[in-house]
Amino acid sequence: MIERLLCPSMMCANYGHLADEVRALDDAGVDIFHCDIMDGTFVPNFTMGVMDVQTIRRYTDKLVDCHLMIENPGNKVDWFIKAGANIIYIHPESERYVVKTLAHIKEMGAYAGIAVNPDTSVASISEILNLCDYVMVMTVNPGFAGQAFIDFTRKKIKQLVDLKEEYGFRIMIDGHCTPQVIEELSGLGADGFILGTSAIFGKNRPYKEIVKELRGERV
Repeated sequence: MIERLLCPSMMCANYGHLADEVRALDDAGVDIFHCDIMDGTFVPNFTMGVMDVQTIRRYTDKLVDCHLMIENPGNKVDWFIKAGANIIYIHPESERYVVKTLAHIKEMGAYAGIAVNPDTSVASISEILNLCDYVMVMTVNPGFAGQAFIDFTRKKIKQLVDLKEEYGFRIMIDGHCTPQVIEELSGLGADGFILGTSAIFGKNRPYKEIVKELRGERV
């Protein structure tokens, strides 16, 4: 079985106790802290910013990623890398110079990622996969938590699984990652999952217990 990278989506965390949330998730054994950055233009919502990333970085040594759902992300990637992000995802639709921006992310010492919307084809990103350390498949439309899984994205995931060994990227899944979806898509070859309200937050259970279950371990 492929090791499952478990990545809590921190926009779903309790911001009244953010430091405690980070510590508890870290102690539970999550792999990557996922930060959704939205500008209200590329997607119709505002969420996290540089100061949130800095706060999360302060309380964990684990990897931190930033999913930039913003216009012209190439102008802002330095902000988030300097704030402590290890992985930066951009959307090809929002960036005029995608290759330049991905290369710059790597030059800054971070991992480069592409976020693939439900209506973005694998063919349209095939020429930039050699620059990607991570490819994140959006199985919902970006912008809001709590949406239903879009069934036809499974085909895209299968296409990327066939390509990941050639290019060396990891496949991450973002959107309605229930325990059942995690089990199924891990079996298809997906490497990691963004965990929101469908899997980990708002469950009134210890994070450590939930993380063990999502890894297929006995509690």
